[in-house]
Amino acid sequence: MQGGRISVGFLGAAQLDRYGSINTTVIGDYRYPKVRLPGAGGASEIATSCGRVFATMKHTAQGMVNKVDFVTSFGFGPEGRTRGELGILTLGPVLVITDLCLLEPEPGTNELVVTSLHAGVTRELVSAKTGWPVRFAATLAETEPPTDNELSVLRELHRRTEQAHQSERGDP
Repeated sequence: MQGGRISVGFLGAAQLDRYGSINTTVIGDYRYPKVRLPGAGGASEIATSCGRVFATMKHTAQGMVNKVDFVTSFGFGPEGRTRGELGILTLGPVLVITDLCLLEPEPGTNELVVTSLHAGVTRELVSAKTGWPVRFAATLAETEPPTDNELSVLRELHRRTEQAHQSERGDP
């Protein structure tokens, strides 16, 4: 990664803020957390060393927060401008994929804005489940559904993963 050979990194998030910083360490005060999470596990390096980052998460007001409780993986900084000031040369979080929509950083501010809604999802639902006053792109798309081939690949991956876990557990 540090050599610049990884063009896209994928990260999950327990919390994500409006400027793409991710928390996977603690919910609440670090010294006395409400919940202790798995931690970074290399995510900080992915966030700063991969050419660009795609983040995925369930879209909830508790997860999509104005400010993360702890910065595990750096996005664009608390006001959207700190990444370059710190000498981080990679693009950072260029896409956030949730179960409701797609968000991308707005040019100039790097604030995440909704650029595409999944079928059947409304602006009102996304706003209600976002912990900041979320904005929507002037041209709002509807997310393309997965193709039959993409679904087939995902189902096969799920099947093989479950099979491997059964084998590890000694299940028949």
